[in-house]
Amino acid sequence: MHTLGFIGSGLVGGTLARLATTAGLDVVLGNSRGPEFLAGLVAELGDHARAATAEDVAREAELVVVSVPLTAFPHLPTAALAGRTVIDTTNYYPERDGRLPELDFDELTSSELLQRILPRSTVVKAFNNLFHHHLATLARPSASLDRSALPIAGEDEPAKG
Repeated sequence: MHTLGFIGSGLVGGTLARLATTAGLDVVLGNSRGPEFLAGLVAELGDHARAATAEDVAREAELVVVSVPLTAFPHLPTAALAGRTVIDTTNYYPERDGRLPELDFDELTSSELLQRILPRSTVVKAFNNLFHHHLATLARPSASLDRSALPIAGEDEPAKG
């Protein structure tokens, strides 16, 4: 993988971008407000990071992490994300997202909702069960015995890998 993309760079997306650049990965970050609002984070992350529009993130990254409120799902660059694996870090918060009957009545999960919006992408759920602070402070090398468990869910085995 050459570039890891982030659409949404708040607490979870920003934390994951920090971990990625620390591991030596190149990241491209986008949000709903535009690349200029990411200057501080990009400066903090250094040479392995740059800001772009969400559309450019979707086109340029081999793997895209989506960390946005569910209300932002309809604004994702659907066409540009076609064929991409999308890591969904979201959780449904009715007080933030408004009530969504299909989620309230367990007709869909938030990832199934995202998959409906991105029918030509492969959605994998990850990073939604740990507090952003714990993502940063509990990261351990793969051989460490004190690693945290990170559940991953999805229908596509290669994408989950």
